[in-house]
Amino acid sequence: MHKDWPAMASELSAAIKQVRLGAPDVMKNFSAMASAATATGALDTKTKELMTMAIAVAIRCDGCIAFHAKAALQHGATREEIMETMGLAIYMGAGPSLMYAAQAVEAFDQFAVQGVS
Repeated sequence: MHKDWPAMASELSAAIKQVRLGAPDVMKNFSAMASAATATGALDTKTKELMTMAIAVAIRCDGCIAFHAKAALQHGATREEIMETMGLAIYMGAGPSLMYAAQAVEAFDQFAVQGVS
């Protein structure tokens, strides 16, 4: 089970663009909500991206893993931080989260090898 996470993020971006064109007001507000939710406050953006990784694993969202693995890396997350985060996700989601945690680590590693710009 090997997925190409950077390709998935790229393909989803193209598909999301179609939703953005078809529902511009909703997507504008969704983007504003995402910006507000991930902005640095009491928690920094890196910590929030680690939280999104744990949630993505717990709710089993492949696309979320792809986007947030990249964002976590962009905000300075380390592999060690990803692994601790996956530990929490597994704790909260049990066996199914373990399967997605393995995929989330794979996604993070693929983006790290590719280099983030």
